[in-house]
Amino acid sequence: MCTKGAFPHRSASSLPLTCVHTYIVCVPVLGSVPWGMKLQCVSLWLLGTILMLCSVDNHGLRRCLISTDMDHIEDSFQEIKRAIQAKDTFPNVTILSTLETLQIIKPLDVCCVTKNLLAFYVDRVFKDHQEPNPKILRKISSIANSFLYMQKTLRQCQEQRQCHCRQEATNVTRVIHDNYDQLEVRSAAVKSLGELDIFLAWIAKNHEVTSSA
Repeated sequence: MCTKGAFPHRSASSLPLTCVHTYIVCVPVLGSVPWGMKLQCVSLWLLGTILMLCSVDNHGLRRCLISTDMDHIEDSFQEIKRAIQAKDTFPNVTILSTLETLQIIKPLDVCCVTKNLLAFYVDRVFKDHQEPNPKILRKISSIANSFLYMQKTLRQCQEQRQCHCRQEATNVTRVIHDNYDQLEVRSAAVKSLGELDIFLAWIAKNHEVTSSA
């Protein structure tokens, strides 16, 4: 007798069957079973196990959807990039790219790191930066609003439990905050804004992005 979700193997000897629930095939109960039948049953069990593991792996590595207009954000940044970077008084110091921090992040940590970096920019960088130029300020405000919207759409991954924060992701976030704290607040904000293209390129590479239009 089998429960729903099992895949029974029907033998010619009509032996009673015992089942392991979903994804595992049924195997004959103890008795005299031909070697060929045992081999076939084991092969089916291995196939079911492999399919199950592949399903779990794909679910874990699935990239989160971010609903926003990335082209608009990138265009806004390009318009102010030169002006922002010209204010950087520490050209040989980096915050985001130290030790290629973002390049070593594993797929399972992408959602958590994205969430943390969006919060880093929204809660620290944009608030710490003091911009006297109204035109540049409008562009920065537009980018900040887009980041807030990304935070909102990213919550779907959290609701689907696809945004686990492992120790590796926490360590990466801590390194970036430590780099930021080593500079004076205004200098750190300017430096982080000047490196915004690194973060935007990383988002485009590691996320499925859909247009919000």
